[in-house]
Amino acid sequence: MFERPLNVLFLCTGNSARSVIAEVVLNKLGRGKFCAYSAGSQPKGAVNPNTLRLLQGLGYDTSALRSKSWLEFSKPGAPEFDFIFTVCDDAAGETCPVWPGKPMTAHWGIPDPAAAQGSPGEVAMAFNLSAKLLTQRISIFAALPFEKLSALALQNKLREIGCMDGATGKAKAEA
Repeated sequence: MFERPLNVLFLCTGNSARSVIAEVVLNKLGRGKFCAYSAGSQPKGAVNPNTLRLLQGLGYDTSALRSKSWLEFSKPGAPEFDFIFTVCDDAAGETCPVWPGKPMTAHWGIPDPAAAQGSPGEVAMAFNLSAKLLTQRISIFAALPFEKLSALALQNKLREIGCMDGATGKAKAEA
């Protein structure tokens, strides 16, 4: 297996929905193999209530979740990341901090559920779709045979995952 869990950072602008969902899902699906974190370039300061409702309804522990700045992870003593995934198009277009260790990166953009409008049921459906899309991507990522893939093959797989059904136009364009 691995000498240590692989550190993964999910980035989004507000760090209130998609990146938080991804963090929680990978920490559960990849327990022992991965340690996931999330952050935003312009964090909202709080996790979206619909994100919390969704994750709690799916049985995830949300007690330690908070909206964090990506600057928190660029300081001395922060985890060294093996992988960094942007899950929103805005964050993918921003100039990120310099991450120690030269992590592999990919853009896994999906639509923003926090931007959903309509009835409470329609908004809940947008959050459910985000969780479904992210869970699909994360499940495939977590099952990759890392020890058998070259760096180039792994990078290609990460890009392919980002282009799966539900990908934003920017994610598809980066493939």
